[in-house]
Amino acid sequence: MSEERSQNASAHEVDDHEVDDLYGLDPRAVQEPPQDLVGRLKFLGPGLILVGSVVGSGEIILTTRLGSLVGFSMLWFVIVSCWSKNIVQAELGRFTIASGEPFLHAFNRLPGKLPAFKGKKVSWYIYFWFIWIIPDLLAGGGVYGGAGLAVQEAFPSLGLGSEWWTVILAATACIIVLSGTYRFLEKFLTTLVVTFTFITVTCAVLLQLTDYAITWEEMRGGLTFGFPVMVTVAALAMYGATGVGSGEQMAYTYWCVEKGYARFAGRSDDSDDWVRRARGWVQVMQTDVKLTLILLTCATIPFYMLGAGVLYRLNVQPDGLETISVLSNMYTETLGEWALWLFLVGAFFVLYSTVVSGLGASVRIFADGMAVLGLIERNDYPTRLRIRRIWAVVTPMVTAAAYFYFRNPVWMLTVGQLFKSVKFPLMAGGTIYLRYKHLDQRIKPSWKADLLLWLCFAIMIGLALYILYLNYFA
Repeated sequence: MSEERSQNASAHEVDDHEVDDLYGLDPRAVQEPPQDLVGRLKFLGPGLILVGSVVGSGEIILTTRLGSLVGFSMLWFVIVSCWSKNIVQAELGRFTIASGEPFLHAFNRLPGKLPAFKGKKVSWYIYFWFIWIIPDLLAGGGVYGGAGLAVQEAFPSLGLGSEWWTVILAATACIIVLSGTYRFLEKFLTTLVVTFTFITVTCAVLLQLTDYAITWEEMRGGLTFGFPVMVTVAALAMYGATGVGSGEQMAYTYWCVEKGYARFAGRSDDSDDWVRRARGWVQVMQTDVKLTLILLTCATIPFYMLGAGVLYRLNVQPDGLETISVLSNMYTETLGEWALWLFLVGAFFVLYSTVVSGLGASVRIFADGMAVLGLIERNDYPTRLRIRRIWAVVTPMVTAAAYFYFRNPVWMLTVGQLFKSVKFPLMAGGTIYLRYKHLDQRIKPSWKADLLLWLCFAIMIGLALYILYLNYFA
């Protein structure tokens, strides 16, 4: 299999035959970081894969649903959701570059150990992650189902229900992940990201030429603080699914490893050369994070605008098997019936890119989890690859089966993302712990980055407390 060879996906990569383990810090892979922005741009990529997962079901289904329920009044909350999580992503990336450890190995450093396999003890968070696979699979079924509904809507004459299209899409995603390499995923998802972002932004701009044009008063109203109690569940689900979510924050560390940032910096030592290289590759990673933030904001806000500007005024909300047909009103009501195909193509790209990148990430995280738990050796890369392939088959089968049973992508996504939203304060708090207790202080973040990290943590805790207050005390 082609995954057994190194895929640095860089302009100056080590020969594929020379590196056996993408997660090992092979000294032959060490290289100097680029010194300017143009050079750094050549090494970007993890963020594009991440956006393929981030901008998907949360935006096209949950964000538009929130807009259809409250109009523009929660625009501020959508912006907070987009902008409040990237600092955690960046600091996790910093730790991975400094230590060579992806997420689960890093969070296994958290205090509070429990027995595992082969005499090992692991952090309580590892079991927390393992249990949370269940709601992740439920949310995944909603994504597959949404993509299946888009294909069914596009080809009704074929007579296949969305549940069967879901099976077909799950099988093709499995094939892509099994046969694809990091390099292929990067290029494939970049194409999808650019396409659906362009379609969405274009539609939102053209909205201003119709009777559904958004006014400045509506925009200003959406930036005033307000949190209607009746949409708490929908808002929390949107928060869990938009921006760089908990799953994407985890996945980013694995994409950074496979891109080569940690290998290029090399194993930590006492030399000034390592500090210089590590700082340089952290700068590359930070540029990648900024690109992620720009792309996900450009793709998320227009969906909310379309939901609030069209669906709210029509008084319709996406739900059940009518989800895609209701969402298509955002395009057809503003641009005409011809735009149905424009929406279906865009919706498919949004949802299917989530399927592929999400599956590509989940198999890597699961295999790493087996190593952390002691079920396989950490440096046994061939076994790690076999587990990836097994999980790449199991996950699509389970998610497709879940959609066969529930057949309501909105409900599946809402429940799954509600569980995911619980992770945010835990992950932000864990990242702060790693920053102060285990990060090599020679490449510690600036005081501004520290402030943003603490602010992000405070926002997540404050949001949880405010929602509790609204529901039980207000």
